[in-house]
Amino acid sequence: MIKQILLKDRILTDKERKNLAILEVIRKNGPISRTDISKITELNIVTVSNYVNHYIKKGLVIEGELDESTGGRKPVLVELNPKAGYIVGVGLNMLNTVGVLVDLEINVISELKRDRVPENSELVIEKMVDLATEIIEKAEIDKTKIVGVGVGVPGIIDERGRTIRWPQSLGQKDLSVCLSIKDTFEKRLNIPTFVENDANAAVLGEKWLGLDRDVRHMLYMFSGVGCGILVNGEIYRGATGAAGELGIVSYKAASQEYTQQIATQLGRWEMDIGMIRYTREFLEKGEKSVVKDYVGGDLSQLNFKHIVRAVKEKDPVAVKVVERAGNDLGKKIAFLVNLFNPEIVVIGGGIEDCGAPLLDAIKSAVKEWAVEEASSQVKIIPSAFGENAVALGVVGIVAREVFAQA
Repeated sequence: MIKQILLKDRILTDKERKNLAILEVIRKNGPISRTDISKITELNIVTVSNYVNHYIKKGLVIEGELDESTGGRKPVLVELNPKAGYIVGVGLNMLNTVGVLVDLEINVISELKRDRVPENSELVIEKMVDLATEIIEKAEIDKTKIVGVGVGVPGIIDERGRTIRWPQSLGQKDLSVCLSIKDTFEKRLNIPTFVENDANAAVLGEKWLGLDRDVRHMLYMFSGVGCGILVNGEIYRGATGAAGELGIVSYKAASQEYTQQIATQLGRWEMDIGMIRYTREFLEKGEKSVVKDYVGGDLSQLNFKHIVRAVKEKDPVAVKVVERAGNDLGKKIAFLVNLFNPEIVVIGGGIEDCGAPLLDAIKSAVKEWAVEEASSQVKIIPSAFGENAVALGVVGIVAREVFAQA
């Protein structure tokens, strides 16, 4: 059983850093020889051999075939034993909740998706636990080998993951949920549980599971409301875990209308960057769009999925709305590009489903508004994992903890 302390809460010991470095290389590059592990990690071969031999005894790593020899004895290749443990990840997205069960190589064994409860409330957490329970019950694995559960949720989480505050959009009062997410999961599942902010989880998932290990500075734009920040290869959370909340709001000094007016500059806006609101405004002015047909003329039924569907059909109103949203978001990203000078900005959280019209508008705005030294080097890409990014990100957090404690 792994210790229930997240890597973010402590400084890694020398042994833990070596564990993490060696096992990450084996996971990403295995089968691999001890010599090649030594070259990539820059640890001496004796140290690598001692650590790898320990992992083999524990059943975490297995020896496989022999590598090609350049002369002399052929080196033995080693690889991670994927069946040594399993991890459950549950992520909350804009439209749904995703649950995944993976092995230690982060191969997805099973996956479930459920529509998200429309309001932010304690019921959302209960539904996430239900999803984790269901995916575990249906899994055809040795359930005693499930080493941890990762939970990715929006909002500001306290240091122990025991309460959460959901920042609301457009001048609405923030919602505090006093239900302990960690305790709720552990009581139902009896498995160590780790809780992380959705954007933080997603930025780690993109880095750890998808991108080159040399990427050190990255931003993950989680729809219009959050930003995961990677600085020198580590998540930046700030002093109290509130870093990355996009937009300012004052419940006393500003009306909802004023907050909406400044959303494209400093204010807080909706997860869809105002796309639903913009679409309604155009349709109410009499513009023609297939979106109106999707909802049978009832604009109160309009949702983000309708806009995604329409933009894929190249509906003029939908394309115009998405390009406007991309330009708005691009200006905020330009500010962050100037501030953090990242190598990569990942667009995710659901809005990336709008495709090229959104991404091209973001890129154009960043190029126009950010300083040339930063904008000319940054890559702006859609999430590699889409709606699975948060669930896989929290899986990565648990896996890193398992590796560090190996």
